[in-house]
Amino acid sequence: MKYTAFILCFLVIFAGIAIASMPGKTVEYAGGEAGKVIFNGSTHGVQQGMKCPDCHPTLFQMKKGEYKMTKEGHGDTTKGCGVCHNGEKAFSQTNEADCAKCHQSATPAEAPAEAPAPKEAPAQ
Repeated sequence: MKYTAFILCFLVIFAGIAIASMPGKTVEYAGGEAGKVIFNGSTHGVQQGMKCPDCHPTLFQMKKGEYKMTKEGHGDTTKGCGVCHNGEKAFSQTNEADCAKCHQSATPAEAPAEAPAPKEAPAQ
């Protein structure tokens, strides 16, 4: 009986870890005037040499919303995203050219439509 309970607990824990770290999983955060922040599990996982304990619970608690990023704290390389996104380990969170890698200023539905292609002049 103890053996069965142990295996059942192990499977539940393992399944929870597997589900939480699946590639393709995204989490959205409000990003203020810069646009929402999309955290993509595919770019923060085993293919990049990362494991859950690299960030959880030291840098980020498991509950969404526990960590609050502020505009003033964006350059802090001692906590949160800045620990890795410091310009050495990963792109810097203070380089404006990299803002769109995390911040999405418009969803595809809100994005402006592309200008129509110019019409070709009729052959004469």
